[in-house]
Amino acid sequence: MFKVNENYLKLPGSYLFSTIGKKVSAFTQANPDKKIIRLGIGDVTQPLAPAIIDAFHKAVDEMAFADTFRGYAPDLGYEFLRSAIAQNDYKARGCQIDADEIFVSDGAKCDSGNIQEIFSQDNKIAVCDPVYPVYVDTNVMAGRTGTYDSVKETWSDVIYMPCTADNNFAPELPKEVPDIIYLCFPNNPTGSTITKDQLQEWVDYANKVGAVIIYDAAYEAYISEDNVPHTIFECEGARTCAIELRSFSKNAGFTGVRLGFTVIPKELKAGEVSLHSLWARRHGTKYNGAPYVVQRAGEAVYSEAGKEQLKKQVAYYMNNAKYIYDGLKNAGYEVSGGVNAPYIWLKAPNQMTSWEFFDHLLEKANVVGTPGSGFGPSGETYFRLTAFGSYENTVEAIERIKRL
Repeated sequence: MFKVNENYLKLPGSYLFSTIGKKVSAFTQANPDKKIIRLGIGDVTQPLAPAIIDAFHKAVDEMAFADTFRGYAPDLGYEFLRSAIAQNDYKARGCQIDADEIFVSDGAKCDSGNIQEIFSQDNKIAVCDPVYPVYVDTNVMAGRTGTYDSVKETWSDVIYMPCTADNNFAPELPKEVPDIIYLCFPNNPTGSTITKDQLQEWVDYANKVGAVIIYDAAYEAYISEDNVPHTIFECEGARTCAIELRSFSKNAGFTGVRLGFTVIPKELKAGEVSLHSLWARRHGTKYNGAPYVVQRAGEAVYSEAGKEQLKKQVAYYMNNAKYIYDGLKNAGYEVSGGVNAPYIWLKAPNQMTSWEFFDHLLEKANVVGTPGSGFGPSGETYFRLTAFGSYENTVEAIERIKRL
């Protein structure tokens, strides 16, 4: 008789955003006259930029003719996109990343979940707390996290690096040596960042102890401060200890289109084994790439018109973030983030837990946010709000919260 992967049975409850969806659906059915404003799930709302739409149309038209038709995409992705990424995201910043070190995929979320497959089961992971739940959940599925403590909401074999107000929501080097370190900056959910010098400390540490850093830079387009790095490869020595995950979802609105990429330098090795070669082999066998038309649209992100149009979209969301931050702070709430990221990290008032504040906000203000406890135990009394809604809805939501 067939058997299931019992590691899946260890996962507590349902996925964070599924739980939110069920709660909102139940409230909507019971209160059909209420206007719900969603400042929770990090989906974008602005339409794709004209330069991207033009590229889509051109690529679709090419598919109608035998001499320009494209079938399966190359394992690593089309060279035209990988070269555009290498030039604009890395070499333009002084980082030596070559096109054949870039693996195009259908999104950073998939890559962040799949990357753990190339590592041994007995590796120990370290994660920021709070952090994007996919990192821990996929390692649970792989049997790498030990047993779950339902009271502390922690895993026995995971090294948690608390990110609190005391350390400006940036982790300190762990006391226990990990094998795999997950870092996400600008951070989801706290919106925090670290300086280049601080990131260099992590790179130096990883090289010293023989760890690998999986660096999620999905929100780098929102960085506004000069001393905040856009990529870990701005740091010396990163090529021998780091993997970087990137996305087109938040900077270019590809949440419904799906496009991302992972960078693995050729120097990154476990002993004599090249991680670049392992990931290439995995890509060839379990391909999760993007179609030709989507990759052509991705290429348009780096066109002059695309850059200008997307700069305006990012500015739109960051204007929302500023409105949320300023409005709540002036109303007496304790807030952070919102400067280099589209996320505002809010301290729940009146000693509420994050889920208590979720219910309070939904019922009294008809506003949906994300409970911080869903990102880790250190988020128990915090709440995430996002800037991805329309400006008009953002203004209305903050005014409702102020009236509570």
